Amino acid sequence: MTTIHELLCFGTAPGEGNAALVLLDDDRDTVQRQAFAHASGKSACVFVDRTGDVPVLDFFYPHMRSPLCLHATLAAARVLLGAQAGPLPVRTALHGQPLLLSRRDDGVYAELAAQPVPLLDAALDDTLAQRLVPGIALLSPPAIASVGSPKLLLEVADAAALHALRPDLAAIHAWGREHGVSGCYAWCRRPDGAFEGRNFNHLEPGLEDSATGVAAGALTVLLQRSLVLYQGANAGKACVLRTVLDGAAVHVGGRSDFV
Repeated sequence: MTTIHELLCFGTAPGEGNAALVLLDDDRDTVQRQAFAHASGKSACVFVDRTGDVPVLDFFYPHMRSPLCLHATLAAARVLLGAQAGPLPVRTALHGQPLLLSRRDDGVYAELAAQPVPLLDAALDDTLAQRLVPGIALLSPPAIASVGSPKLLLEVADAAALHALRPDLAAIHAWGREHGVSGCYAWCRRPDGAFEGRNFNHLEPGLEDSATGVAAGALTVLLQRSLVLYQGANAGKACVLRTVLDGAAVHVGGRSDFV
């Protein structure tokens, strides 16, 4: 029998964050899971299969199945760990990627590592960025990095430039499907030493993520440093993501609260 939990992840306070549904022991097939995710009204759903040696996490956005979604992973971690600290090994359904889930004083975390990125024939340059996000002014060359779901990373000057961006979501989706990249993440450095970002992946503007853990992990890999990353202010859902770079391991975490 399916059990469903709704959680808010990466919020700065209780009752805030990016919503995800965790479905335990669900027997829907892939087509039915996609239909459920589309109808759910949530930014992500994760279906957890506990029949094998480790739990398997299967991620769905409203418009597509995903190899990895970290805010849904943290939601699943909160459900699966209960009061335990972990670590708890799990793996992803699409690529079989191993993850370790754990609890810390400041929330739940997933441990993962840098993953290979697509080798593109097309150049990563300002022309591409302008096609996907018209009017963007880049502060550094575009880059692709991944901790399981590749992101095109685009640096802009500051928060004002970040929040002024108007992406072509259909173009981003089409380019991403062609090249095996899960959307693009625009980011900037803040005066306080933290970072801020926006994720462009969903086709509907109203479904823009208020927190994107795979992007936080990808940015950690690109910059080779631990991060405090803010996201969601433009959508009225302020979130904070924390990453810890420990050798080859990337820990991504934050709050995860039951609704």
